[in-house]
Amino acid sequence: MSTDKNQYYIVEGSALPEVFLKTLQVQGLLSKGEANTIQEAVDRVGMSRSAYYKYKDVIRPFHEATKGRIITISLLLEHTPGILSVILNEIARAKGSVLTINQNIPLHGMANVTISFETKEMEGPVEELLEQMTSTKGVKEVNIVAKE
Repeated sequence: MSTDKNQYYIVEGSALPEVFLKTLQVQGLLSKGEANTIQEAVDRVGMSRSAYYKYKDVIRPFHEATKGRIITISLLLEHTPGILSVILNEIARAKGSVLTINQNIPLHGMANVTISFETKEMEGPVEELLEQMTSTKGVKEVNIVAKE
């Protein structure tokens, strides 16, 4: 299997080696101003500066990788009046820009919907928006289909 250096993957955090998680912690401390120097941040999380420098450019939180991108999500919604409107309002509230909406005819009380939206102007991480959608009454599933 050949690997492309510019290939990206979505990996659950629990599957990542500890060095990647610590690198993310250092980045968080620095970006929030909770550490003034890289040395201070790596000392706080218990990693070496050399390990941080080795991985700092190859790992970042999902929301940073999706900033300014087009995200396509697939939703399984109950066939309830207004549920799609609630989802679209959540995207608008987060300042996402909806590009396309495809909705299939409901079968057995459920409808498949695919929405593509731009994240350039979004406030907050995409994960937070997806969690809000998932917790919305009548939403059975939310999945990321593509990221451009």
